[in-house]
Amino acid sequence: MEMNRRKFLKLGTAAVAGLGVAAAAANPAVAAAVNGTYKEAAGKRSNVTWGMVIDMNQMDEATLNKCIEVCHKYHNVPNIDTKKDEVKWIWPETFEHLFLDEVHEKMGEKYKDKTFMTICNHCEEPVCVRVCPTKATFKNAQGVVGMDMHRCIGCRNCMAACPYGARSFNFKNPRDYLDEINPTYPTRMKGVVEKCNFCSERLAQGLLPLCVEEAGGAITFGDISDPNSAVSKKIAENFTLQRRSNLGTKPKVYYIV
Repeated sequence: MEMNRRKFLKLGTAAVAGLGVAAAAANPAVAAAVNGTYKEAAGKRSNVTWGMVIDMNQMDEATLNKCIEVCHKYHNVPNIDTKKDEVKWIWPETFEHLFLDEVHEKMGEKYKDKTFMTICNHCEEPVCVRVCPTKATFKNAQGVVGMDMHRCIGCRNCMAACPYGARSFNFKNPRDYLDEINPTYPTRMKGVVEKCNFCSERLAQGLLPLCVEEAGGAITFGDISDPNSAVSKKIAENFTLQRRSNLGTKPKVYYIV
């Protein structure tokens, strides 16, 4: 039994190792980000903690859809229509489903009917990292919770542990559901988990996440460990919510409502 398991892991690792070879050759930052070893671009501080504020007073449905489109297209996220098989990095959600602990019967229609942008929270205390048996899920030095596809064996422990539903499993070959492939970012294969990575490959080059650029001011991104950063000031000066903050996971995505 042990020999069979070793053989399985060896074969699985060899298969996954082929992911994104061309992209890695074309863009070393992408290769480093996918393998979980990226550092900030030269000249940037390394002791940052990345976080995000989404201003729902500015985020409308059209802007959200643009964020989803640019993110999914760049990161080769497959477009699968069935709910069971869908893969998502950014997706729309209702207030009721997003903020379970804040919902009450007197809630105004402003919140009940509004569509919220939803992504991985990149928790400071990520449960998904603790339950991953192969360290395919990790938190890097800048607080980004990432995925190393070379290590993922598809056990889905991280999906079961995540209280936010931020992860998707490739039940089908994702390459069959791409209208076009971005050659600068690795595609995945059937049987692995994926999720938002805060555009870590762009952060490594000193660039903002794509959704931040696309949102036209509705999203603020930066170092939440710096009290003078724009993102920290947004949190300090506005009423914000975090998803299920009572769980102790310390989400790093904040919502202005």
